[in-house]
Amino acid sequence: MTVDPLASPPAAARETTHPVRVGGVTIGGGAPLVLIGGPCAIESEGHALMVAERLTRITEAAGVPFVYKSSYDKANRSSVSSYRGPGLREGLRILRRVKEETGLPVLSDVHDVSEVDAAAEVLDVLQVPAFLCRQTDLLLACGRTGKPVNVKKGQFLAPRDMANVIEKVRSTGNEGILLTERGTSFGYNNLVVDFRGLTIMRALGCPVVFDATHSVQLPGGLGLRSGGERQYVAQLARAAVAVGVDALFMEMHEDPDRTLPDGCPLSDGPNMLRLDDLPRLLDELRAIESGLGRS
Repeated sequence: MTVDPLASPPAAARETTHPVRVGGVTIGGGAPLVLIGGPCAIESEGHALMVAERLTRITEAAGVPFVYKSSYDKANRSSVSSYRGPGLREGLRILRRVKEETGLPVLSDVHDVSEVDAAAEVLDVLQVPAFLCRQTDLLLACGRTGKPVNVKKGQFLAPRDMANVIEKVRSTGNEGILLTERGTSFGYNNLVVDFRGLTIMRALGCPVVFDATHSVQLPGGLGLRSGGERQYVAQLARAAVAVGVDALFMEMHEDPDRTLPDGCPLSDGPNMLRLDDLPRLLDELRAIESGLGRS
C-alpha cells in the first residue's frame, strides 16, 4: 500500500471506514461510537466481574456499545517489581468468565507468537501493543487466527506508516483490522496527540480507535512506574469524537489511585478514568456524536 505523504485523505475515507464485527458489536462502517475499556490489568476474578457488570450498566444506560478490556499480562511495566497481572492461563480463564457472565466481547494484549493461539480461543479481539506494532511475526500470527486485530500505533511511528502494518495483517487474508492512536513521544516522559493522525489513519480504510487514557500517560515519569494526567482524559476524548473516530479506548477503575494488597500501585493508575466520571462523559460524547449526525 503506497501513501502519498502530501495528499489529503479522500472524502469517502474521511466519512466512513469498513466495518469490523467484534462479537455483537460493529466498529466502523458508520456504526455508532463504541467504547472499549476496563481496568488496565486483571486483578482478580471478582474484581473483573464487578467492573464488567458496572460498565455494562453504565454503557447500556448511555446507549453506547461496549467491549471489555483488561490485560492478563502487562509485559512492558517500568520496573521488574511492578504488578503485571495474573498471567496467560489464569487471565484468559477470568476473561472467559466475564464473557459468560455478561455477554460482553473481550479484548486483551498479546505479546508473543506463543500466546496467540490460546488467546484467540477466548478473546474477541487480539490487541498488539504499541511497542510491538512492527513485529511482523506477531502481526501475522494474530492475522491468521481470523479474529479482529487491534494494533496500537507506536509512540515512535508516523500515522501514515500504519499502512505497512495493515498490509502485514491483510496478507493473511484478515480484514478485521482496528488502528489505535495512543499519543506520540514528545521529549522524555511525555506524550502528545496530533489529531491530524486520526484523519490520516481513517483514510487508510480501517476503523480508528482513540486511546484517551494512555494518551495522557507520562511514560516512566515516576521512576519505577509511569505517571499520568487523568485530568485531561475527558478533554481529549471529546476532541477525538469531534474529529471523528469509530471507537474510544479508556482504561477505567473504581479507585485508580489505590494500591494492591501487597502495596504495589495499580498499572497505569494515574491515567485511568474513575468509573464515577464515566456516565457524564458518555453523555457529552453522545451529544457531540449526535451533533455530527452519526448517532
